[in-house]
Amino acid sequence: MEAGIEPSVGSKGDSYDNALAETVIGLYKTELIGPQRPRVFLDDVEFATVRRLWWFNHHRLFGPIGDVPPAEYEEAFFCAQEAPAELVRLN
Repeated sequence: MEAGIEPSVGSKGDSYDNALAETVIGLYKTELIGPQRPRVFLDDVEFATVRRLWWFNHHRLFGPIGDVPPAEYEEAFFCAQEAPAELVRLN
């Protein structure tokens, strides 16, 4: 404020406060809401969101973790963490 610099977005403290949030909201609208028009009820949007999240976590192949879905990778990670603890209890 003292330097006379204005924020690039008109509001402060909401979801439009930074560029990342604005980009994510834009992608959400473009990829999920836009192609599926018209949406008549809020339930339609909520159901589409849940379906998209399920696909994103359980079916999308994610390159940086070896082209496996994130949920599968996470399950394998936690199973590997629990296995040594099980061996210690057995001994």
